[in-house]
Amino acid sequence: MDLTKVQISELMRKHAERENGLHDLLEIMLESMMVAERGEFLRNNPSNKGNGYRPGHTYGQGRRLEFRIPRDRYGNFHPQILAILRNQEEECDRLAGVLYTKGLTQEQVADVFGQIYGENYSKASVSRMVQCVREQVSQWLERGLEAYYPVVFVDCVHIKIHRKRSVATEAFYVALAVTEEGRREVLGIWNMPTESATGWGTLFGTLKARGVERVGLVVADGIAGLDTVVGEKFPGTPLQRCVTHLKRNMFARVRHGDKAALAADLRDVFRTGQRDYTVEMAWAAWQAMCDRWGKDYGSIKLLRNNADYKAYMTYLNYSPEIQSMIYPTNWIERLNRDFRRVTKMRTAMPNEESVLTLMGSVAMEHKPFDRVLPRITSDKTLFPD
Repeated sequence: MDLTKVQISELMRKHAERENGLHDLLEIMLESMMVAERGEFLRNNPSNKGNGYRPGHTYGQGRRLEFRIPRDRYGNFHPQILAILRNQEEECDRLAGVLYTKGLTQEQVADVFGQIYGENYSKASVSRMVQCVREQVSQWLERGLEAYYPVVFVDCVHIKIHRKRSVATEAFYVALAVTEEGRREVLGIWNMPTESATGWGTLFGTLKARGVERVGLVVADGIAGLDTVVGEKFPGTPLQRCVTHLKRNMFARVRHGDKAALAADLRDVFRTGQRDYTVEMAWAAWQAMCDRWGKDYGSIKLLRNNADYKAYMTYLNYSPEIQSMIYPTNWIERLNRDFRRVTKMRTAMPNEESVLTLMGSVAMEHKPFDRVLPRITSDKTLFPD
């Protein structure tokens, strides 16, 4: 029986009003279009014949669509409509991954897809879409590393996550390196409940297991015991403490009205770019500064002979052209701000994996890391020919 276009349309309308009716119609239409496409293909290839079907699926309207894909005898028939569907699916996956890694929650991504495609996508659908991002980040975080990195910056970013039905702030360790080519590269991101020298020791061991044999210089904030850990894991590697962190701590020791004068004195102690300014000269300037300020502030007087503060002057052993790059942890702190930006839209992250996925995506796509740092390779101690 031949039906008119109006009759077919009415039958489809009635079926679409049933539960899952629209879903069924989409599957029927896709399968019918592929069968018709195969018929056209076989008419142009008379020596070939149809050879049944194989199962297939795609996603539409936020749900899985299942259908039969027609085959030919020689395996030469490939439905064009299927290629279009696959391209759309890949594009949806990519878009969902981009939105998720830019800071949107899975629920917010589902809302965006609902506005675009006119149908609400479940969290499960969005979770499937971003799964490819999780897999890519996981592989990247476990990749093999180079044997030598001239400079490695280490720091922690603290993020709230759910664990055992409670929410707490946990530490996510980040290691950012400068490569021998003069580019920046995140070596790894790891999670532990708190930051400690012992934790860094464990993670340095992880770097070694992934191929790192030697590090030219480690730059870090003032966490206690880190110098010992660095010496154990990478013997002979110097440690540069972050001068910016030191200045902040020093400002906390004086009244607000004295901070400008103290800042000027600290700039004089921690000079950069002067070839004739040595660690010994900086140490003498530090002690003189502590003597001056110690007359009014006892907490500063106590720092005068503390040899631990020489670790803030390690940068003076290197070329003046790179001293301003290696004496603070500014690069890794900027990266940490980007990490916080993509997680701050959530009151707390659902689990450790979700944080690593977001942070890893940011690190992988961080555009400033693509360029070579100017003059960084001029120091032949860290960057030998």
